[in-house]
Amino acid sequence: MKNKNPTKLKSWKKISKYFNLIKDKNVIDFFKENKDRLKKMSLRWEDFYFDFSKNRLDEKVLEIMKDLAIEAGLTEAIDECFNGKKINITENRSVLHYALRDFSDKKINYNGNDVIPEIKYVRNKIKEVSNKLTNGIWKGYTGKNITHVVNVGIGGSDLGPKMVCEALSFYKNHLKTFFISNIDGDHIMEILNKCPRETTLFIIVSKTFTTQETLTNANTIRSWFLKDANKNDISKHFIAVSTNLEKINEFGIDKENIFPMEDWVGGRFSLWSAVGLIISISIGYKNFERLLKGAYSMDNHFKKAPFEENIPVIMGLISIWYNNFYNAQTEAIIPYTEYLKYFPKYLQQASMESNGKSTDRNGESVNYQTGTIIWGSTGTNAQHAFFQLFHQGTKLIPTDFIGFKKSLYKQHDHQDKLIANFIAQTEALMIGKNKNELLNEKVPYNLLPYRVFKGNKPSTTILIEKLTPYNMGALIAAYEHKIFTQGVLWNIFSFDQWGVELGKKLATKLLKIITTEANIHDSPSTKNLINFYKNRLS
Repeated sequence: MKNKNPTKLKSWKKISKYFNLIKDKNVIDFFKENKDRLKKMSLRWEDFYFDFSKNRLDEKVLEIMKDLAIEAGLTEAIDECFNGKKINITENRSVLHYALRDFSDKKINYNGNDVIPEIKYVRNKIKEVSNKLTNGIWKGYTGKNITHVVNVGIGGSDLGPKMVCEALSFYKNHLKTFFISNIDGDHIMEILNKCPRETTLFIIVSKTFTTQETLTNANTIRSWFLKDANKNDISKHFIAVSTNLEKINEFGIDKENIFPMEDWVGGRFSLWSAVGLIISISIGYKNFERLLKGAYSMDNHFKKAPFEENIPVIMGLISIWYNNFYNAQTEAIIPYTEYLKYFPKYLQQASMESNGKSTDRNGESVNYQTGTIIWGSTGTNAQHAFFQLFHQGTKLIPTDFIGFKKSLYKQHDHQDKLIANFIAQTEALMIGKNKNELLNEKVPYNLLPYRVFKGNKPSTTILIEKLTPYNMGALIAAYEHKIFTQGVLWNIFSFDQWGVELGKKLATKLLKIITTEANIHDSPSTKNLINFYKNRLS
């Protein structure tokens, strides 16, 4: 990877200069000036229609941004990543979650070893376990079929699988699936109260098998389970996804029920691995494989398509345009389907944990903005919650609208109304409403200032044929590659997350103080909070 401050690059300076010329220009004027704008600023790829014409930019911006990507070394970075080079420098690791969904016959090397045989072994094991559970072959300790499956993890070991299971719940089988992540004791008991001991399987997901939240929850579940069962029964009801064989053995999980976790896969990109076992169990292995193949197809698009026709690259460049030149602080993700209700939250983690960095690849503080605050919700609920801010607020919020042409349950009337709203919002954000239009509608003069919509609010539209496992895989992968593109251009390491470690260490230290008599903390505020909490029973 090249290691250059992007603001020092020739193309960055060109963009800065051109930005000052067009920053106040209206998207509507761009359309008037270029009759071919839609054709030039929309792409069709498989089942995807990607329309970025409603953004505050023109062809020249895209051309210079493409030059920026080339000058920053994006082409080389893509090659290095997919060829297994250790681009995660601070952890001395490759970034190979792409290999987990690779269906080619080529070798992918890591530390001199081909990782594909191990990946195929894990895939086959996922298939075997999924089939045993769905076909009633896997029995609980009383001989009854497993009916409930609970995934216990946190971060990437929870959010990705949970998001996908919800997104693809239309394809779900008879097994009831639940997720436990938070260390909140009330929540875990709510879940356990829904689960029969004799027919529930627990998947404990922790790379080190030492994560405080996950292990606390796992030990609570183990104690709950052993109230009716014995230690020998654990093998029938617990699976581990981890690398720490010693800790797993201490817990009592059978070695046949252990799935490995690769050190070249970051947690937030791990749903394609054994971490996604719960996905395969929930929707069946065939659908899980379709999910992988959709992502694999998007990987090939990202690797091979020229930048001007490359959906993830364009997504990344547009984001940098708003982030670094318009100084936009946030990006909204609005899927027009309830199935994707966890998708904005998932992208929060994927993007903000990856690119929330203030140190460049030289170890120096950046002098430019990196990362974006990702947020959102599902339409049309979002329209009645926070779209007021979009339309008439003071903040610039670039927004991705994600929709599907076909309803899964073939509710055509509902779908027509849903998509009408989907398209209408992108149009309304762009065109707004002026005083003359309001006067023609006989709006009282004194109300005109309150009823004006300035418009010129940017949006990108992603319209997909149908929500399928394949298309879902492709959609997730597109955003993964967007994040990668951003990180390369910002000259930061996207695949570590040192910022989450400090809070963990402090929590361990504070727990000792909370559970003993002493309070020797130096901070007056923290000390007082501890005392206030410890007095809860007095």
